[in-house]
Amino acid sequence: MENIENGFKMFLKSFQNMGGRFHILENRVPVAQQLEYFDYSRKLRKRKNSIKESDYTIFREKLENVGLSNEEKKKILTKLALSAEVHAYRLLEHYMQQPDEELVNWASMALMESRIAIESELSGERQIYISSGLGGKMEKMRFYVLIPSSTGAPFEDYQRDVIEKEFGYLLPQSDCEIERLTIKDSYLELLFLIPVTTDLRRILEIVVLECNIYGNFLSEIFTVTNVKEFSQEEVNQILKKHKKQLKQHWNQR
Repeated sequence: MENIENGFKMFLKSFQNMGGRFHILENRVPVAQQLEYFDYSRKLRKRKNSIKESDYTIFREKLENVGLSNEEKKKILTKLALSAEVHAYRLLEHYMQQPDEELVNWASMALMESRIAIESELSGERQIYISSGLGGKMEKMRFYVLIPSSTGAPFEDYQRDVIEKEFGYLLPQSDCEIERLTIKDSYLELLFLIPVTTDLRRILEIVVLECNIYGNFLSEIFTVTNVKEFSQEEVNQILKKHKKQLKQHWNQR
């Protein structure tokens, strides 16, 4: 299957036999912004970042100051995240109630880092942080899946019914949550949450196989990502590539 065979084998293997508690970033933060935050946090961690009790009032006033630059607020948010103090976590929570629009993603990353640091210190249990462009919920990650029809032809009405029933029945059986299942003319888009230790490849293969019992109308070549949802232009490019593969397949027979 396209973009899944090797990548998700490694992804799944990385969480197997890994003890500890999983934390998944729920917000949809672009990967580039996540990398920027982690790099900034790493550099700041090398400096002395102790926070006095009197600093919290100052930090709160600065974060509420609309005239303070975003760069200064980023520094404060990151220092709070690195402190591993409950007071700092509460201040980050307070800020997230009415954050500056440009700093929503940064603040959500800081809040997650603060939570992990505190829980690690209090519990002594290993804390595992997982982030992706599509985010997640609890111990589940969000994935986007694009599955074309097997021949490139439009789905028939009964095939649409089969897709809705089989996906709606089989995915929850594996503790997956469907957030959106959209059946277009000749392809479907699935946005769903899946437990991090679940075999994503096997689940999707089973669902496609069950649907294809009724006529082999879903392609076994499909695309999966946890980075972002595809734009219509990107969908069209993938469908064009799929049709080209179909043509090559039939020409070889």
